[in-house]
Amino acid sequence: MSKKRRFGRVRQLPSGRWQARYAGPDGIDRAAPQTFAVKKDAEVWLTLKEAEIRRGDWMDPDAGRIPFGEYAQTWIGDQVLKPRTEELYRGLLNNHLSPSFGNVDLRDIRESDIRRWRKERLAAGPRQKRPFGSVTVAKAYRLLHAILNTATDDRLIRHNPCRIKGAGQEGSPEREVISLEALVELLDQVPPRYRALVLLATFASLRFGELAGLRREQLDLEGCAVRIVISTAETDDGRLIDDDPKSQAGRRRVAFPKEIAPELRWHLERFAQPGQGGLVFIGPKGGRLRRSTFRRTWTKARTAIDLPDLHFHDLRHTGNTMAAAQGASLRELMERMGHSSARAALIYQHATQERDEAIAAGMGKLLRRARRKARADGGAGSELPSGTQRARGRKRAS
Repeated sequence: MSKKRRFGRVRQLPSGRWQARYAGPDGIDRAAPQTFAVKKDAEVWLTLKEAEIRRGDWMDPDAGRIPFGEYAQTWIGDQVLKPRTEELYRGLLNNHLSPSFGNVDLRDIRESDIRRWRKERLAAGPRQKRPFGSVTVAKAYRLLHAILNTATDDRLIRHNPCRIKGAGQEGSPEREVISLEALVELLDQVPPRYRALVLLATFASLRFGELAGLRREQLDLEGCAVRIVISTAETDDGRLIDDDPKSQAGRRRVAFPKEIAPELRWHLERFAQPGQGGLVFIGPKGGRLRRSTFRRTWTKARTAIDLPDLHFHDLRHTGNTMAAAQGASLRELMERMGHSSARAALIYQHATQERDEAIAAGMGKLLRRARRKARADGGAGSELPSGTQRARGRKRAS
């Protein structure tokens, strides 16, 4: 007579294969997800399942029977998001994730499924005529990773199947940097009411939303600085929402060159709303400045100077690059940009040729000073002999 098992039960099926069953911590009797060719394999499976329960690692195998689309919608609703971020997430979910995973249970999403999904998004195929941009696919992957991370924390799935190395990294192309000569040409093409907008975007590294929400009281023309405390977002349905900057670091004070202060003062006298709380930048009809409205003016101006692909945000990139070329440290760049992470600021740390030559010239200046001091103290200064000195030395040697 065989000894009765302390945990679980094993029985042979009419097919000849063996089934393992056990009672979970929730009291529900469950069968193993597969049958076994021999009794020993079924018993080993039960032993491992018992150890899993004792370690506290047991998971309800039915917990992940939730469609990804349903769980993802709840996940977005539970997050504290800025309006534009929520719109971005819902767009990525509806356009990129739900078509492939919306009706798939969380527990059934495999790493191979995600690899196949990513490859299909990045390459044209039978389902799509052209590939999606790598930046968009990276954003969609990061959202998928975040949602499945929460599902893991909620013990709905055991592991996050998003394990593709580097899949969430955005390989954005280097943004365009325009010369000061091109900037002057651009200012000539932009209507007078928008010239101060272009100047602050460039020389104070401000985003369009920060400019659209800028009030008079935030501009210090005597101290040549602007204080950022608010940002305006335009939603897809046309609503304008004033909110805090993107991060705590976004609340900042940024200095600008005194050379543009007279133009800013001229703008305030002619185009800004009255009162300390008045908006600095408004539309031609006196309403709030909208990106969608400004885009027509911007397109016309950039085309006129033969830079049809220039983005307004490239002005901020140009200003950051100029700041880096002036020797701004990583921390100083982060503060000007309003970033709490060094990742974005690092791209401006690349050395321009002019800056590199200036550094080399400065190092040479230090060397000359040291050599002069050494010679003044009676030494040779460790300087190589000149051509004349070398010739004299060869004569004496001969």
